[in-house]
Amino acid sequence: MFVGVARNYKEGMRFVDGFESPTLSSGTALLDIREAADNRLTVEVLPSQGASHGKGKLIMVSGSFYIAKGKHSKPQGEDAHFICVEKQTIAVADGVGGCSRKGIDAGIYARQLMENAVKILLNEPGDNVDLCTLLYEAYLKTRAQGSSTACIIALLDNSLRAVNVGDSGFMLIRKGEVIYQSPIQQHSFNYPYQLECDEVDSSPSYAEEFVIAVESGDVVIAGTDGLFDNLFATQIEEVARAGIQQGLDPQDVAWTIAQHAYHISIDNNAFTPFAQASTKAGRIRQGGKSDDITVIVSYIIDA
Repeated sequence: MFVGVARNYKEGMRFVDGFESPTLSSGTALLDIREAADNRLTVEVLPSQGASHGKGKLIMVSGSFYIAKGKHSKPQGEDAHFICVEKQTIAVADGVGGCSRKGIDAGIYARQLMENAVKILLNEPGDNVDLCTLLYEAYLKTRAQGSSTACIIALLDNSLRAVNVGDSGFMLIRKGEVIYQSPIQQHSFNYPYQLECDEVDSSPSYAEEFVIAVESGDVVIAGTDGLFDNLFATQIEEVARAGIQQGLDPQDVAWTIAQHAYHISIDNNAFTPFAQASTKAGRIRQGGKSDDITVIVSYIIDA
């Protein structure tokens, strides 16, 4: 198990394991969307023809890379993440930068949230972990000032389970193509849903749950908005596909994607998802968005 810790961009930090609407490729999957009694939204992606769901045990092999925006002045940044091999679970969190205007380091909240989540996770008996309960318990134990988005993903019974609050998220690639991308949760442009201590309107009750049938060969890419604001799904897909074809392991694919996102983030002329969303919101701008960038890549393989 590894808990994500940041270092500056040049040193990096690798961890190896041993917009608005979902993206689906035609003919690969079906969506079943339900609203739970507590207003949580559950999205189920039904299996594609020939999927390995239930045919044999699958495992998730993961690696990650993190680039902090303030590489020298604030090397830990505001993102946090973990890879828990024992429980086949990964997670990302992004401390909301607006807290800095109040003199609060939201990175502390994000790191504490992830630390609490992994501690609770490791104390859970068996493998059948309820991710919404996990997120809620971690939220209750996190008493630091600040707020954060959060996305927790686990491979359970050959299905990908996920819970998400805010604009961090994940995508699923099958046979080189993105077949699903989690939707952004935001109140308005650049104002994501978030978790905050003792705030009723910023609690896990707004989380979205996901259940996705997976098969051997699938690739999961999770990240914070520093990834998804700078690279379109097709760009991530292209970079990931090239790395996989070269035989790179998950950590190296994560490194490659993060580097690509970083270089776009400092390009004032790049056309990016953030620039596109800004224009749609009536705030004309171009170029990348400087931000912390966390990428986790997980290969779904036969055990």
